[in-house]
Amino acid sequence: MGLFKTNPFGHYLIIKKWLIRIMGVMSHRRYRGFNALQIDGSEIITELPETNVLFVSNHQTYFADVVAMFHVFNASLSGRVDSIKNVGYLWDPKLNIYYVAASETMRSGLLPRIMAYAGAVSVSRTWRSKGQEVERPVNLSDTENIGIALHDGWVITFPQGTTKPWKPIRKGTAHIIKQYKPVVVPIVIDGFRRSFDKKGIRIKKRGILQTMEIKKPLDIDYENDSVEDIVEMIEYAIEQHPSFLKVIPTEELKKEEELNQTRRWDY
Repeated sequence: MGLFKTNPFGHYLIIKKWLIRIMGVMSHRRYRGFNALQIDGSEIITELPETNVLFVSNHQTYFADVVAMFHVFNASLSGRVDSIKNVGYLWDPKLNIYYVAASETMRSGLLPRIMAYAGAVSVSRTWRSKGQEVERPVNLSDTENIGIALHDGWVITFPQGTTKPWKPIRKGTAHIIKQYKPVVVPIVIDGFRRSFDKKGIRIKKRGILQTMEIKKPLDIDYENDSVEDIVEMIEYAIEQHPSFLKVIPTEELKKEEELNQTRRWDY
């Protein structure tokens, strides 16, 4: 790797490598220390192509979810199946991993800006801005940037666009899938909202079991499956389809909502 080599977004790879190393070492105990991360299905990571892979996941915190995925992906690529034991896997991390994040979130402080350099593809929300409901057209350059990231490597996205559970899948994800035809890998996470504050920076509770299940790629007919078909497929795959609500006790849903209220970030 040349000293001044950059990715398609102009970020120096040597800087990105050191950011991933440093942030990885600093965050490791959050998933293998005072909190644990149980992983299932990480062998799938080693079977994926080098580029044009889209990971779709439910969302529980702004940053802790995606940091955990960086750990799991790199550990898997270095031969660790369902384990992030021994942080040495971060010495030679995969540098073409990106994640989709809201522009306003990534501009909200020094740490988000640093994390943005490590792999964010920033997009403008079309439905919400600064805590207010809005309606604005899709920024086509955002879609193009996701396409650039897919062409260069792997992209993580949270198609609900919010950390609140059971919200609908945004159709933009399905449009991107039809346009760029990536391998689509579902991920289901749990426990992160109990461990962390909403931003995924502050530890709220210790001794929590966090889980991450990596599922087999979706079988998508890119030409004939409709946007609605793909949306429904994703909803079931990341276990956020409304039908799942029917098997969750009302008391559990109430506790979940109360938990969301306690996870607000104190500025």
